[in-house]
Amino acid sequence: MKIRQALAGDLQAVVALTTPAYAPYTALFGAPPIPVTEDYAPRIERGEIWLLEEGSELAGLIVLEWHPDHSMIFSVAVAPAFQGKKLGIKLLNFADEQARSWGLPEVRLYTNSRMERNIALYSAYGYRETGRRPNPYRPGWTVVDMSKPVDKAA
Repeated sequence: MKIRQALAGDLQAVVALTTPAYAPYTALFGAPPIPVTEDYAPRIERGEIWLLEEGSELAGLIVLEWHPDHSMIFSVAVAPAFQGKKLGIKLLNFADEQARSWGLPEVRLYTNSRMERNIALYSAYGYRETGRRPNPYRPGWTVVDMSKPVDKAA
């Protein structure tokens, strides 16, 4: 498995992976989560998307933003055929490594309050909840903000 930055030609693959990866939540919410409706072209141009590949197959991806005092995970998505193989953890480890390489002290993320399984996973991985707020783009949805310090050692 290797992780590489997405290129413009990867746009369709990013969209093709994201939709089925979030499909269980689309069913739960009755509407697609924000990452499903995102325009990924500008994110690819900004260098925010990394692809996890197994051979020639796209197994997963992470969207990671640089901010002056932290990095922000916008999305972690694993293709359904690759789920259950701890690839989400591999992508979270990559986020920690990237934050360290950028000299940033923490990684932040936000998720939907109804994504209880993800909240439990993030908590087990060392993230702590820092607050809850209304989703500004989806009335009635609640965002859970979480953060994790990254130690200097790799």
